[in-house]
Amino acid sequence: MGIKRKVTVDGEVFEVELDKDEEGWRVSIDGTEFEIQVEQGRELAPKRGSKSRSGSIRSGTIASPIPGKVVSIHVSVGDYVEEGSVLMILEAMKMQNEVQAPISGSVTELNCETGDNIEANSPLVIITPEEATSE
Repeated sequence: MGIKRKVTVDGEVFEVELDKDEEGWRVSIDGTEFEIQVEQGRELAPKRGSKSRSGSIRSGTIASPIPGKVVSIHVSVGDYVEEGSVLMILEAMKMQNEVQAPISGSVTELNCETGDNIEANSPLVIITPEEATSE
């Protein structure tokens, strides 16, 4: 089963399903399939932390919404963080923005360092939810 997303093309909203294969991505829209290519060096990032339709599951992958520079990092791999904790400061468009944890859990990946210039949708931090860490 693929990743489901809503996309807007020319102002029209579509619900699509994405499947990765050897050559790229296959996108299914209302039963019609298309192949898409992602620019070299870029990947489709997982959906940013948000409640699912059931309202109970959130993603622990935090991606940068816009290009910027990592000013400071306040966590390390293995740290436990609470929802809303400031993980890092990202400077974008001459403004410093707090990147906060969307869920409580353990930091399992840190994909950047202080001073790194990052692209939009780059996965910065991955948090394993507290439910998964207590099992």
